[in-house]
Amino acid sequence: MNKKFAILILTLILSMTVVLAGCTSKQDPKDAMKSATGNAMKMTSYEMKSKVVIKDLQVSSKETADNEAASQVMSMLKNAELTIDGVYQNDPMQTELTMGINLKGDMSMSFNIPMVMTKEKLYVKIPSIPMLPLPEDVVNKYLVLDMKELAEQGGTTFKPDSLDQKKAQQLSNEVMNTLFEEYDGKKYFKDINTKDANLPEGVDAKQVVQFNVTNENVKEAAEIFVNQALPKILDILAKDEYREMVGLTKEEIDNAKKDLSSANKDEVSKGLNELKNYLKINQFSINTAIDKKDFPSYQSAVINVEMNDPETKDNMKLAMEVNNQYSKINEKQEFKIGIPKEGDVITMEQLQQKMGGAY
Repeated sequence: MNKKFAILILTLILSMTVVLAGCTSKQDPKDAMKSATGNAMKMTSYEMKSKVVIKDLQVSSKETADNEAASQVMSMLKNAELTIDGVYQNDPMQTELTMGINLKGDMSMSFNIPMVMTKEKLYVKIPSIPMLPLPEDVVNKYLVLDMKELAEQGGTTFKPDSLDQKKAQQLSNEVMNTLFEEYDGKKYFKDINTKDANLPEGVDAKQVVQFNVTNENVKEAAEIFVNQALPKILDILAKDEYREMVGLTKEEIDNAKKDLSSANKDEVSKGLNELKNYLKINQFSINTAIDKKDFPSYQSAVINVEMNDPETKDNMKLAMEVNNQYSKINEKQEFKIGIPKEGDVITMEQLQQKMGGAY
């Protein structure tokens, strides 16, 4: 197994832990996580606040050497912030989000993008973006995307299940419980004193659970994911109700399972073992705060990793923080944007006409 595949597997396991840590319930830490995955399925409405901050990003390779554009991009992304404030309800299905983008560096810029999603339509407010000239009568309009029409234009049939939040939660629950079963609770999970968890004001937690990956256990964690958890996850995705929702065909899943079963375990182990030669985990920890009703009310992740390939001399350093906060769980929600009115909406065809050749 080559280094790129090893990094892919590492990325999968680290990314999956972010997802699983987002659904956690005072018990044994691992049991608390498992209990709260079920409770997360009972979240029929909530307010949310999310924030991603890229503390550091450094990439050096043959491709980026003397590449001014790449340097500018990395400069903009360093200390960049992405925020998402939103409201969700399951019945009738409605979600509204405001995504804030704040880029730093020599080409700093900030703008917000409000979005509204219903069962069949997505509305995206067209922002005024520096360096991207847009007609005045287009800015602040809501671009409406009809999911059914888009599917027909693509030669497929729109499946409402693909946007079924309840079914998505059910899938997430099955996948995460499968992961929980494979990982040792004493090695990967532990309780954090609520006073030491740096919880934001307003978060009242009865327990904080941490999932932690270190240089010492990352190889084992990746092997568990590849050899034990992934085959079971593919079986879950193969179920008819999930396969269509995630947009996979039976053939694609069967081929993935075949490739996995035919993989040389010694080769996989050798490739994962090579991680220690070019991967350094300075910190990878995810704290999940569980409230008195056993809902995951807050999550914070700190990721600080370095990759230095001794053969290609490609180097990468990434340090970032991610925070998610949920409130007003299962309460009546107030939508500030609402469904955009006809006069505030523009279709894709109208946008193309307005933009002309520039589009």
